[in-house]
Amino acid sequence: MILLALKEYYDRKAAEGLIAQDGWMKGGIDFLIELDYDGNPQNIVDLRDTVGKKKISHPLDVPYIGKQALKHTNSGKDGNLLWDNATFVFGLGDKGDMRLQSMIETIDKWIGKTNDLGVNAVRNFLQNGLEDRSCFNQVLNHPEYGELFKKGSVKVSFRVLRTDYKVVFNSPVVVSVLNKVDSKKDANSVLGTCLVTGEKNVPIEATHPVTKGVWGAQSSGACIVSFNKDAFNSYAKTQSLNAPVSKVIASRYGKALNTLLDSRRQCLHIGDVSMVFWSKKQSSFESDFAFFFKEPEKDNPVAGTEKVKALFESVSTGTYMEDDGDTRFYILGLAPNAARIAIRFWEVGTISEFASRIRQYFDDFAIVKPSKEPKYYSVWSIMVNIATQDKSENIPPNLAGGFMCSILKGNPYPATLMHAVLRRIRSDTKNRVKPIRAALIKAYLNRYYRFYPNQSYQEVTMELDVSQVSVGYQLGRLFAVLEKIQEEANPGINATIRERFYGSACATPVTVFANLLRLKNHHLAKLENKGRVINFERLLGEIMGNLRDFPAHLNLHEQGLFAIGYYHQRQDFFTPKGDS
Repeated sequence: MILLALKEYYDRKAAEGLIAQDGWMKGGIDFLIELDYDGNPQNIVDLRDTVGKKKISHPLDVPYIGKQALKHTNSGKDGNLLWDNATFVFGLGDKGDMRLQSMIETIDKWIGKTNDLGVNAVRNFLQNGLEDRSCFNQVLNHPEYGELFKKGSVKVSFRVLRTDYKVVFNSPVVVSVLNKVDSKKDANSVLGTCLVTGEKNVPIEATHPVTKGVWGAQSSGACIVSFNKDAFNSYAKTQSLNAPVSKVIASRYGKALNTLLDSRRQCLHIGDVSMVFWSKKQSSFESDFAFFFKEPEKDNPVAGTEKVKALFESVSTGTYMEDDGDTRFYILGLAPNAARIAIRFWEVGTISEFASRIRQYFDDFAIVKPSKEPKYYSVWSIMVNIATQDKSENIPPNLAGGFMCSILKGNPYPATLMHAVLRRIRSDTKNRVKPIRAALIKAYLNRYYRFYPNQSYQEVTMELDVSQVSVGYQLGRLFAVLEKIQEEANPGINATIRERFYGSACATPVTVFANLLRLKNHHLAKLENKGRVINFERLLGEIMGNLRDFPAHLNLHEQGLFAIGYYHQRQDFFTPKGDS
């Protein structure tokens, strides 16, 4: 299902001319070496583009005749066709001869004998270097580019003077060969039935394409389909013959996945998950999806807010729900796993279904908060604020993927999310219950009891609810009032009861609240504004009227309600009151 959906995405983008055709891949070239017909270097052309202060490869579709186009092995025998990095082009390193010979053999294998002046010039250039490296000195000792070539990482191809094409691999002879490369049957091909399309008697790909761009995976790339141990094989089959996919389909799904991972609009990295998404046909939801979850862009911070606003208005405007609401939408979550890539989640539904679930996610997280807070919280922000020291590298493994799954499926949020946020509140003595953490607890509890109803649970509102029946919520309010009294009695105090007693008050109320109430009398006596004292006494009486005693222990959910009660009461202190 995943490979078929990726193949269909390739077909869609190919029809739009936005993805490399069979035999080609999206890539980039840094330099062109201009040759004469005998293969002698005449000039160097710098194709690199300038982005800010960086030089990047000029984007070009390049020949794709094997996995080495994405990932070279250590053999030195996997040169590309008429382009490669400088290590291969100039035969650098202890395997230099092998690399040059490999590029020559690749030309002979795929092009063979030809009258094409450009192909023959490149073959002469490589053969000359194999016989005498001094013919490369003009390039390798170039005053401006020589050191870059010697480092070996820049991508190099060729142009031949007085030919009609800009790059040798764009010649008609090469293009004709490459258009047939993925379906070509050779002596080593194994024929079989493709599991993706059902097509019979087609060449089967022995090793599936390399995927690049998954955070945490090998920088050279990894595979989502791989059989590299005997224990993974069945019925005496080797490598990917255990999951037969034709060469054409393997190439197409590989290009589609790499294109998605390389896209800024259709790829998100959250925690250890790299998530790509696409629709069966072009849609506005596909373009807007990333804005619902990613951090706001610095140059356009309101863009995400506008997209979420459009999502909430979609019922009345028709956006997402009517115009293309029945269109299939695919979401694939990938995570690193040594030399492989693990499928963390795979969600398929209609645009209207996902739009509804995402809108519910934002509803869940709605809470009263200071004006400086973002209107909507990104998933990345939520994850960071429950990680140790608020650092992204400390986001608990698997948590981001589980959280995204619950959003996309409309299921209860993971229990580990609740554990993580309460643990972070206890450890963060300075900030404790931030708005984003309170919103997370509210979202978790309300969604949990929506799926598992309990008559004793009263839904948490956006702002202070004095009639909330939860003991934990009322205790949180009480703790916030006692802290406020202490702050007003001791202006500029360095540490309040929040720093010293929050953890105990939240988990084992009976151990601390009696002492805190006695301490409160001392603080009230220091207040000069007697009207303020009366207001505090009235508020304390109202809260205490909702309590019978101080429990010895609060369970996990009541500890969450304690945090929300504390947060709501603190926010209420700073909310302007209208005239009565």
